Amino acid sequence: MRSVQRAFDILSLLTEERRTLTIREVVEETGLAKTTALRMLLTLEQMGLLWATAKGYTAGPALWRWAHLARSAWELPPETLELMRELGARQRETVNLYVVRGVHRVCIAQQESPQPLRHVMRVGCELPLWGGASAKILLSGAPETLLARVARESPYGSAHVDTLRDWIARAEQDGCAVSHGERESGTSAVAVPVTGGSGAVLAALTLSGPTVRFAEDKIDGFAADLRDTAKRMSQRGFDHPLH
Repeated sequence: MRSVQRAFDILSLLTEERRTLTIREVVEETGLAKTTALRMLLTLEQMGLLWATAKGYTAGPALWRWAHLARSAWELPPETLELMRELGARQRETVNLYVVRGVHRVCIAQQESPQPLRHVMRVGCELPLWGGASAKILLSGAPETLLARVARESPYGSAHVDTLRDWIARAEQDGCAVSHGERESGTSAVAVPVTGGSGAVLAALTLSGPTVRFAEDKIDGFAADLRDTAKRMSQRGFDHPLH
């Protein structure tokens, strides 16, 4: 298990901005001994997960195959993506779709705002459930055990569970949720549920952006458009691998 975690830590160092890794970078950023780092890099290269080049190690061909499988599994229907594009064009803010995974929410689709100053979240990123408009939606109907775990993961400790209950109750009553700087200062969001045939919440559809553009007189309009879009998604049928 420890070796798996170490391998994942190394692969996680690769980003769009840093496409190659040197042995020195791996040692410095993972804290591994140089001999251990070399052994892990060699194993990852043999498995095709890394590729040795003159400049260092880069993503290997095996990751491409896995990426293709992941994209096939998570890619949403064209109709759903079109609804998100239309919503983003009308409101000119970033549109995201989140689902729950453990004590986190995962972004599974995004339509970026056309404005220069905008909020952007990479598809596939995991965020905590202890704050944010989409978290308040996704925790609807969550068992007390999950709420307790989410609270413990928060900066506020176990006592945060009472706040979570209040947020969830208000979101269920209003049919939407709002957040201002709860997770990231200067960023606001409005979220509504996307439901399945049984009425259970499957995902949270959100509009997010700079707080200065989310004044109180804009919230009702955002929420109304989100509800209409989410309703159309639900009517057409919505599915994802975690459901």
